Amino acid sequence: MPEDSEFLARMQIRAYQAKDEARVKELTIAAFAGVSIEHNIENRWPNALPLPWGERKWPMVAGDLTAHPEDCFVAEYDGEVIAYVTTRINPKNSVGHIPDLAVDERFRGKGIGRRLLEHCLAYFRERKLDLARIETLEQNPIGKYLYPDLGFEEVAQQIFYAMPLTPQED
Repeated sequence: MPEDSEFLARMQIRAYQAKDEARVKELTIAAFAGVSIEHNIENRWPNALPLPWGERKWPMVAGDLTAHPEDCFVAEYDGEVIAYVTTRINPKNSVGHIPDLAVDERFRGKGIGRRLLEHCLAYFRERKLDLARIETLEQNPIGKYLYPDLGFEEVAQQIFYAMPLTPQED
């Protein structure tokens, strides 16, 4: 594999297309293991829900891809989708939101996530938005470092609670 600068020069960022769906789903399930609320719930209460965590996470991503594919992007290297990012734009509030970002494990640490986020920020600026938002979980060390490094500032913390509604075995 080429050095990171050469790699990034050959990598292409383009708008998401419907043909990317299967690969983006695969990336979602691989990348969000250990850093998603749905995965945390499954770890706490295995088999408590009828669908595995990835099948619960995927519709959230797919919703953005379907609702506004022109605002979602993929990174390609040698014709393979290796990462993606979803966005939501609220022109009334002048806010661009970045709900999901995933990079293929084989290509992490090369600056792909940073490049996708920079692409989104430029995209938001082109649309004259006033604010960009992104969230991460406490257990996501990459997001906790990368987002502030790009200029994002912490404005709040939120705690997620869940409970099974049927008796569970411990």
